[in-house]
Amino acid sequence: MKNKRNRLQLIVELVKGNVIGSQSELAERLAEQDIRVTQATLSRDLKALKITKIASPRGGYMYIFPGTAEWQNSSLLADLPLVGQHMGYVSLEFSGNFAVMKTRNGYAAGLAYDIDMSFAPELLGTIAGADTVFVVLREGITHEQARAVLEHILPHHKN
Repeated sequence: MKNKRNRLQLIVELVKGNVIGSQSELAERLAEQDIRVTQATLSRDLKALKITKIASPRGGYMYIFPGTAEWQNSSLLADLPLVGQHMGYVSLEFSGNFAVMKTRNGYAAGLAYDIDMSFAPELLGTIAGADTVFVVLREGITHEQARAVLEHILPHHKN
């Protein structure tokens, strides 16, 4: 049990202190610390720690802890150019009680996560594809109200 506890602690430190984009990269970092794991074990560890993968500003992916926005202001990302003001956001349109947000390929999940974590009462939830996020608006919410909420999440974009 002590080995697992030590491994999980090291995974937390590695994810918080580095931009790590894949399980193989994380396994290599662990191996550098003399901790060898199988992909299945690493996958279980990431799930147990509630670590998730999102699109990073540099165009790849990175692991983060859900519910925290530390990575957005992290010095780890300071030297990385942003793909867009919000990691690949392209456009916003409405149809009925849906907002349809287009992103660069691979960026929709991260954007949907940020929208969901905003806990905006005007929004019921999101569904993300590769380059599209559907946002379901609560009944009675106007497109203007929804746009204001979404622009708060994406403050540099005005459609």
